[in-house]
Amino acid sequence: MKAFVTGGTGFVGAHLVRALLERGYQVTCLVRSPGKAAALGWDRVRMVHGDLSDPTALREGCAGTDVVFHLAGRISARDLRDFMTVNRDGTAELLEAAAPEPLARFVYLSSLAAGGPTVPGRPIDESRPPAPVTDYGRSKLAGEVLVRAAALPWTIVRAPVVYGEWDREVLKLFKVARTGVAPVFGDGSQELSVVYAGDLAQALIAAATTPAAARKVYYAAHPVTTTSRGLVRAVGGAVGRTPRIVPLPPPLVRALLWTIGTLAHLAGRTTLLSADKANEFLAPAWTCRADALTADTGWRAQTDLEAGVYRTAAWYRAQAWL
Repeated sequence: MKAFVTGGTGFVGAHLVRALLERGYQVTCLVRSPGKAAALGWDRVRMVHGDLSDPTALREGCAGTDVVFHLAGRISARDLRDFMTVNRDGTAELLEAAAPEPLARFVYLSSLAAGGPTVPGRPIDESRPPAPVTDYGRSKLAGEVLVRAAALPWTIVRAPVVYGEWDREVLKLFKVARTGVAPVFGDGSQELSVVYAGDLAQALIAAATTPAAARKVYYAAHPVTTTSRGLVRAVGGAVGRTPRIVPLPPPLVRALLWTIGTLAHLAGRTTLLSADKANEFLAPAWTCRADALTADTGWRAQTDLEAGVYRTAAWYRAQAWL
């Protein structure tokens, strides 16, 4: 089997590429940064240099492939237009490049952000209509709409909070927890679904290789939910600390996010901490069920939160990131 992966140098992509190689796939990756690819130590990966705005590179990557895994995307941007340029328009470019190929599957990694926030104690499944509350979520949903309209066989996998080796975003939480003081948005009761990146990689492969998964949307998450406070405590345990959790009242959170986002915009930079994200950070719950994915493919998340964060912390230390 031949696989073409976009976003292979990202942290979920790194897990996916490794899992594909372990299964004997011939892997081609779309690569913007040769340096990032070299840091991953790939020795059996064919690299196509370019990005989602490069039709020639996309056609080269798709040529002769059996499965396309579309993981590349923007998680921070200055505004909705910038999100759409990559997460919607880049997806359109890739679908056009893949259209002439007799693909077995086109797998699109989406996000719970496309589905929207939830109610405590009531994780959602795929039957609930999507209701994104951020520009990021709206752009991922826009990408989903294009994928679902395509003539090729597709599967969409929505992920909640993802953590694991190679991730630099959740790394920030590990560093904060190590100081012994950890702020949380709101009172720390926000309910969260999480998934270890290695498990998510296996979910993407299951979605690509199971006939029953064609033309379906799934959530992929560990069945046990946590809270923002519980996540901080688990990370604290992994770094050998019991951090004092400091709740941040919603008005303060909104003011801080607006200030950080405005300063980043004036500096011409992007940040995950922006006013647009307040609706996400202050929502009462972000939880989902993976029952449908399990029923159709047999996939189950194998790594619980405690084991996953300990494994991740050990890797961070080995890489001198922590």
